[in-house]
Amino acid sequence: MNHIFRQILTVAATAAVSFAAWAEIPAGYYSKLNGKTGSELKTAVFEIINPHTEVSSYSDLPKYFQRTDMYPESNRWWDMYGNIPLYGPSFSGLNREHSFPKSWWKNTSYGSGDINVTYTPAYVDLNHLYPSEARANQAKSNYPLGTVASVPGGGFDNGVVKVGIAVSGQGGGAKYVFEPSDEYKGDFARTYFYMVTCYQNLTWNPSYLFMLNQGAYPTLNKWSQDLLLRWAREDQVSQKEIDRNEVVYSIQSNRNPFIDFPSLADYIWGDKVGEPFYTDIPDTPVGDPTLITPVQDMELDFGQVAIGSSTTAKLHLRGENLTGNLRLRIYSADAACFAVSDSRVSASLANNADGYWVTVTYTPSALGIHTSRLLIDSGGLVGSIGIGLRAECLEVPVLSRLTATAATDVTENSYTAHWDAPDEVVDYYVVTRTRYTAGSSAEEKLVAEDNSIDITDFDASESESYYVQSSRLGYLSEPSNVVFVSHSGIQGVDDTANTLGWAGFPGGIRLVCGTPHTGGIIYDATGRTVMVLPVIENNTELMLPPGVYIIATDQSRRPVTVIIR
Repeated sequence: MNHIFRQILTVAATAAVSFAAWAEIPAGYYSKLNGKTGSELKTAVFEIINPHTEVSSYSDLPKYFQRTDMYPESNRWWDMYGNIPLYGPSFSGLNREHSFPKSWWKNTSYGSGDINVTYTPAYVDLNHLYPSEARANQAKSNYPLGTVASVPGGGFDNGVVKVGIAVSGQGGGAKYVFEPSDEYKGDFARTYFYMVTCYQNLTWNPSYLFMLNQGAYPTLNKWSQDLLLRWAREDQVSQKEIDRNEVVYSIQSNRNPFIDFPSLADYIWGDKVGEPFYTDIPDTPVGDPTLITPVQDMELDFGQVAIGSSTTAKLHLRGENLTGNLRLRIYSADAACFAVSDSRVSASLANNADGYWVTVTYTPSALGIHTSRLLIDSGGLVGSIGIGLRAECLEVPVLSRLTATAATDVTENSYTAHWDAPDEVVDYYVVTRTRYTAGSSAEEKLVAEDNSIDITDFDASESESYYVQSSRLGYLSEPSNVVFVSHSGIQGVDDTANTLGWAGFPGGIRLVCGTPHTGGIIYDATGRTVMVLPVIENNTELMLPPGVYIIATDQSRRPVTVIIR
């Protein structure tokens, strides 16, 4: 298979597991894999690649993509989802694409820096994030990988990727599957192998178990194993993947082992399960102190930060045979802007199999770009490890209030939310979605790249609303107006009897209904509960401060919007 601007490496059967000749794998990095089999092997991989230094923020991903996803000696974006020629540093027309859909894992509380949505470290893991043509990304949605049998009217085909109905035996019950181009099927397969191993400790969203099983092993279900193993064999590791793996390693201090050792997947899921795996890479000589992570000359880039704010990055230290305390110090240039949590780390902590985390903080006192360097030495090391530090301080952004507009393409289980795009620069949008059912509400925050987002799990028994905020440098705009979405044509509802109306008077409202309503809840414009009304009788009067309110009841299928002036 020919890949544009890259060479294919032909791997002889006699060198099935070792690519050490071309991959810059540090001695000792994969040593704990040797002799392991099956489930034990997968967990050993997890223990190596899961602890890693995370990128500074979701909004800064396009800056990292300039290092990981541009054609050699060109500023053209390397987009595996489309063939529109787009050029950096502009990111217009592209999205930050989670190739392994972010809706597949259940979010947990996590210190997220600039994002006001809880997420796991997988959210900003460059090993599965790629620039993607916006239309292809939206069409891909959260569908599983698969072979497309046909592309119906609601599908997608841009000549590179397809979204459509799966061939028999694939899809795991999903409406559609996503099929990449033949030249990138191995890339996606090795990405998925990485994700289900690096994050085997996550609880997967039960609504999206198309390719997955809960638990650490095997995590992939049978049809998915067969598909990905076949794609990985047919589209072998390319120079693009090798080069990208090295760049990501220099940023995150972890690697994709399924690129370094293409046959590793066979030992975990394929025809070599039960056979012991060996890397053929020499282990660190006994007694030779080594710092496996971080990587020499890697850079902690804190991205852009508003004046008056501060941000942190975690750096993972893992060594072998260290004989004394490691010394950490920041020096040169703008050293005063940066601080490290530990000036010394004991050998016992750094030599531990789980390693040790230190925190580096950036607190700017002036506008501009700031650079410095973190030096790690002692502990028996010969020489030192230098880590670059970089950040930019900007003025506090001024963000306009967005205007949310009516939802379109409303179906039984989906719709598209819209809002007007502002004139100022924004990093992304935060959509707050509130579902109303049986007198209660549930709020969910979603991140959108463009000024629309597809909602694909709209429950036919519920109604819901959304409002939008723009995000820039960790700041959010004021909430937009609230837009309500409900299904039309619902059968078996007496609209006249169940209608909830209202009339205003100074400082309050009077509720009007033909029959009593139960389970009444009043929300403010941000979705917070301000009043609970177990029973609403006709002509119930309520006193409320000026503002916009939403009233939902058991009998009212469409929540009522109330404005008190």
